[in-house]
Formats: sequence, C-alpha cells, structure tokens
Amino acid sequence: MKYIVNTSNDPAYNIALEAYAFRELTQEDEIFILWINEPAIIIGRHQNAIEEINKEYTDAHGIHICRRLSGGGAVYHDLNNLNYTIISNKTSEGAFDFETFSQPVIDTLADLGVKAEFTGRNDLEIDGKKFCGNAQAYYKGRMMHHGCLLFDVDMTVLGDALKVSKDKIESKGIKSVRARVTNINDELPEKMTVIEFRDALLDHMKKTYPDMTEYVFSDEELKAIQESRDTQFGTWEWTFGSSPEYTISRFMRYPAGKITTYANVDKSIIKSIKLYGDFFGVKDATDIEEMLVGVPYDYQHILEKLSTVDTSDYFAGMTKEEVAKAIVA
Repeated sequence: MKYIVNTSNDPAYNIALEAYAFRELTQEDEIFILWINEPAIIIGRHQNAIEEINKEYTDAHGIHICRRLSGGGAVYHDLNNLNYTIISNKTSEGAFDFETFSQPVIDTLADLGVKAEFTGRNDLEIDGKKFCGNAQAYYKGRMMHHGCLLFDVDMTVLGDALKVSKDKIESKGIKSVRARVTNINDELPEKMTVIEFRDALLDHMKKTYPDMTEYVFSDEELKAIQESRDTQFGTWEWTFGSSPEYTISRFMRYPAGKITTYANVDKSIIKSIKLYGDFFGVKDATDIEEMLVGVPYDYQHILEKLSTVDTSDYFAGMTKEEVAKAIVA
C-alpha cells in the first residue's frame, strides 16, 4: 500500500488528484490519501447542484462548489474537516462494502477513547450522531472509497450552506440537520487539532500496514493533475452543467437512495430525460438516460426497456421496478 498526504486545500485540485490516483496509478494495488479542503460543498456524481445548495449563501460566503466522481449526497467541507480516500484493486465490482473501508476510522477513534459505529447505508456515528458520510466509485474493476470526517466544523455554516430536502429530515424523525451531526473533537476525551487527528489516522494505517510507503508525484504527474483541475473538475460545466428541459418531474425515495426524474415528454414519447439523486452505481446513469429516449412514457414500456440491462449496475440496491416507478407512475 502507498499513502499520499495531500497538502493542497483547493477542492477542485484535490478531487483531480484523487481522480488521477484512481484512474492512472493502476500499478498500485492500494492507495491511502488524506486531504483537507477550504470551505466547499462537494456534491455527488448524480446530483443536481442547484437543488442541493443554498447558492445565495455560498456565493456570499465564498464557498466552493465541486462535483466528485462518486455517487451519494452533498457534504460540507472546511479547514477543520478531514477527508480520507482508499483506492483498491482488491475488491469485486458492485460490492459497495462501506463498512470494511470505514474500519480504519473506527479503530483510530477507539484508540483515542471514542466508540464509533457504522450505521445505515453509508454513515459513521457516535452515540447516534453522524460524523462521517462515505461514498464509493468504480472504474475498470478498481474501487475508490472516500469519507468526509466532521472534525471541528462550523455547524452553523453547514446548515446554512446545504439545502437539505425536507423529506430527508422528516424520514429521520428529527427537526433539523444540526440535531443529527456531531464533531469528532466534541467527543474526544482530550481535544486535538485536525492535523493531529490526521497524523493519528495515518499512524494507525502505518501500524496496520507496516510495509506502507509514501507515493511522491513526479513533476509530470503534478502537471497532469493541475490540467485535470483546470479543464474538468474546476469548470462550471462539470459542476453545474446545463439545466434539463422538462415537462414532467418526479421524486422517489428508497432505502438505497433517492431518484429525481426530469423528463421532456412530447406526445407520450420521451424526448430527453435526466436522473438525479444520491444513489450509488458501478456504471454512469447517463447510459439509462440515453436508452430511454424514444420510449413511450408509461410504466410497462419503461420497465421492459430497463429489463434489457442490469439496473443494479446503475442503481445499487434498487430493483428495476423501483427505478421504473421513480421515472413514471
């Protein structure tokens, strides 16, 4: 295993670096990366950015908006938030084994006197309060797992910057986002800085993997990462894209995630369709969008079309019937 301590605080650059390690450093079976961002909202691969953020607030406070490669929901980062990434060739596609890859964080906190546990679909909690959300992506048999650790984040900003959907709050049976989350530092018997916690997590990994060594990027690799940041991950097109034209919109929530559908339908035929949500998938949902163009907008026709592919590759944990119902009643 190799480790990378990324000292950049530029969110778009950090996503580009992570993507480079994921897609290009395939000769490395396992990679562990630690990184910290300036204030930013990082949205999931399939999310509609405008629907997930309070843009007036983020613009006024200079908060970056960036889109990552993995699915899942939007998260808030700042300089007191620690992010970690594990990239591995040693996993089968479609596993989405969040719990196994969260274990280093759970073990490190145990060493520091805090009991944490994996809960739900992809969360880590302390005494029922979330402090970490996890996401994963797959690329040519390679898996990337990353987690966003709330260490000493300004919860007021978190609540104001993220436009959390009302149904998500109600489905948890609580009154506000702030009631569901906690900072790691608030739970520690002895307080520390985010850098000290980063070092503690890295030390734990070094003890667990005694043969682990540091990977140092060459000048050529750093140039490629910067170019990726400037031409993809730092662009408006990647983060926001164009708003879909639609005549019909639908929303469905399942245990495996939510799907919001925007369909432009003319004379009962789908002319264009866009699927947003916090779902996970091995393959990109744009494949599904393209295959549904020209299909009659009714449940049976859409279900028949979806039956020609393995929809679990695109919407992990959902049946083709559930996906069809998210698109049409």
